[in-house]
Amino acid sequence: MNLIRLRFSMLGTLAVIIGVSTLGLGALLAVTGLFNIYSLVFLVALFNIIQWLLAPYLINSIYGVSPLDPDEDPHLHNVVRELSARSGIKPPKLMISKLPIPNAFAYSSPLTGSHVAVTKGLLSDLDGEEVEAVIGHELGHLKHRDVQVMMFVSFLPSLFYLLARSTLYTRYYGSRDRGGGGGLALIGSLSMLIYFFLLLFNLGFSRLREYYADQHGASIVDDGPRKLSEGLAKISTATWNSVKGQQRRIAVSGFKALFISDPDRAARDAMEIRQALYGGTDDELVRSLMDRRITGLDRFAELFSTHPNIVKRLHALRG
Repeated sequence: MNLIRLRFSMLGTLAVIIGVSTLGLGALLAVTGLFNIYSLVFLVALFNIIQWLLAPYLINSIYGVSPLDPDEDPHLHNVVRELSARSGIKPPKLMISKLPIPNAFAYSSPLTGSHVAVTKGLLSDLDGEEVEAVIGHELGHLKHRDVQVMMFVSFLPSLFYLLARSTLYTRYYGSRDRGGGGGLALIGSLSMLIYFFLLLFNLGFSRLREYYADQHGASIVDDGPRKLSEGLAKISTATWNSVKGQQRRIAVSGFKALFISDPDRAARDAMEIRQALYGGTDDELVRSLMDRRITGLDRFAELFSTHPNIVKRLHALRG
């Protein structure tokens, strides 16, 4: 995907999200009159800020993340320092997760600073050059401040969802006897509709940020497009082999937007990879995947994913 086109796509999507939110809030304020929506905005904003500040502690606890000692893997620490210099950012803290699935994620907050975490599965299933490209992708998220950007963007759907739930709750439990339930039900339904559309745009914006991070990782690593595409193909198929059981799937899904590959799409992606893999090199695997036709069902499923379809993602890297 062309970098300039990608940037315009992200700006356009962000403009739609903000525009729909502004128009929706304006319409609801006009309809409700004295309805105290400002306190709701304050509460949602406060919740998002607290979540941003405390998220690293939650992530470390949920995914068994701890600092990776420089003596344990000095080469990987050198990779992070070198790629951070190429990215023009301060090197983040390198962490390791106990998760057996091959993946990586970046996260940060003012309280803890920036982190890049790799899983044990990533270090065991991928070659060193592919791990390097994956880290380049994660550094792209930090350089582009994706944690902060997505926190801001996710605030808007959260606001309308809470507004919908609060008005519908009031409609059924608080206002039926006072005759005001019909208006509140209309407000709640409209809020839920706005939330749904904003959610779709948010997911699309998240996919664009993944493309953007892919481009960054490919640009700062020697032969980056090949290394990252092969790494992504391996991650998708290995994730399905590792993630077994509904409980683990739910636990992984909680912060799935952080990962370089969406664990919830692992089954479909792995099937595509197995269908495409007839033996041969990693490069042949990637190219056979790129030849696969994307169906209408694939495009529909992608609408509800935080990450792009694996075939489209490989085309963007190799194109």
